[in-house]
Amino acid sequence: MSNPVFDRIEREGRQGYAGFDTQRGQAPQGYGQQGFGQQSYPTPGQLQDMYNAPAAGPVQTGRVTMDDVVMKAMALFGIVLVTGAVGWIVSDRNPALEQLFWMGGMIGTLVLGLVIAFKKTVSVPLILGYAVLEGLFVGAVSNRFNDFFGPGLVSTAVVATLATFAGMFLAYKSGLLKVTDKFRRIMTLALFGYAIFAVINVIFAMVSDTPFGFGGTGPVGIGLSIFAVGLAALTLALDFDAIDNAIRSGAPQQYSWLLAHGLIVTLVWLYIEFLRLFARLRSE
Repeated sequence: MSNPVFDRIEREGRQGYAGFDTQRGQAPQGYGQQGFGQQSYPTPGQLQDMYNAPAAGPVQTGRVTMDDVVMKAMALFGIVLVTGAVGWIVSDRNPALEQLFWMGGMIGTLVLGLVIAFKKTVSVPLILGYAVLEGLFVGAVSNRFNDFFGPGLVSTAVVATLATFAGMFLAYKSGLLKVTDKFRRIMTLALFGYAIFAVINVIFAMVSDTPFGFGGTGPVGIGLSIFAVGLAALTLALDFDAIDNAIRSGAPQQYSWLLAHGLIVTLVWLYIEFLRLFARLRSE
């Protein structure tokens, strides 16, 4: 019961990212040899140059770095913002497309998300496509909440999301919030449980024609929204820890796209939960 993406990173880390056989303690075949009796050794000058050269860092060795993850996350966030604006404007001008955007975006991101998580290789086009669909979904949903619950709701949810992200990052980096094995197990169970509940709640909301599903806008519904916001916020700590672990284990640079993708997914989820919470509070 763990993220298959980071299971793969850990497995590849044990096998040796640099191409060395870590189980046998041997270098790759052909390393430092040209055949029997034809060994090639560096000259004293070459040895001195190698000694004087600076140590190779993560960038030179093709390992993921924090800068990689930050830049990829900003790129994906930018795509979500741009396509979100498109989704908002188109939905506002043509209400018939609003449902298409949020329903299509919801289903499309679910399918693409599963493919990205279980695909053996990192596919940048799929991750970019996910960001486009996610943006259209966010734009359409935001426009609907703005129409139904009045202006100011969306901006309040955006500020709350960014503030929560900053607070969780500071709590994690300062050591106030520690990600332990027990914490991961509890969060995994809670996330699986909430995912099942969310699917049932969507079906119930559609069948019963209630905007929020179970609890409505009463105390139970508000309590459910507060729980969902807290769960999404704590998931950010798991994301930060996953990024740190990938950097420490020397994950390949291409995994920066995967790590950035996971971070953006959690941020969007947190934003949607804030939207639902504030809408419930306004309706109370």
